Amino acid sequence: MRIGQGFDSHQWDDDVSKPLILGGIHFDSDFSLKGHSDGDVIIHACIDSLLGAAGLGDIGMFFPDNDPAYKNADSSELLEIVATKLHDENWEILNVDCSVIAERPKISSKKSEIESKLGKILNAPFSVKGKHPEGLDTLNGVMCLAVSLIQERNE
Repeated sequence: MRIGQGFDSHQWDDDVSKPLILGGIHFDSDFSLKGHSDGDVIIHACIDSLLGAAGLGDIGMFFPDNDPAYKNADSSELLEIVATKLHDENWEILNVDCSVIAERPKISSKKSEIESKLGKILNAPFSVKGKHPEGLDTLNGVMCLAVSLIQERNE
């Protein structure tokens, strides 16, 4: 078995033409997150935790933020690519757990949707929880920490 950890953060953007997407789910918001792709910190942290556990590098190696091919990319599709890569490398994903640190939005309102969607993509249990950054009034965006557990597949 191997454990991987991932982290991602994106700053708030007042571009209302870009949707706020967290865990592959749209949130109603007057803000979006800055980023080359869709800025989905949950999926980005998850990707890094999985790639790290498998010893395959990080999200920037697979999906460089200076590559126009990934401009406004749907991070759910990037996660599918990574899940397939792990499978091809003979890894089974056992679970992924994420903590989202943000003043807003409340993750609990979409918790079950996020867990269901990402659990299906990964074919493994996925959990997410929202944490309020108690007293850290300088947080100008959203952060996410992820940990994953994988094991070699027995075939």
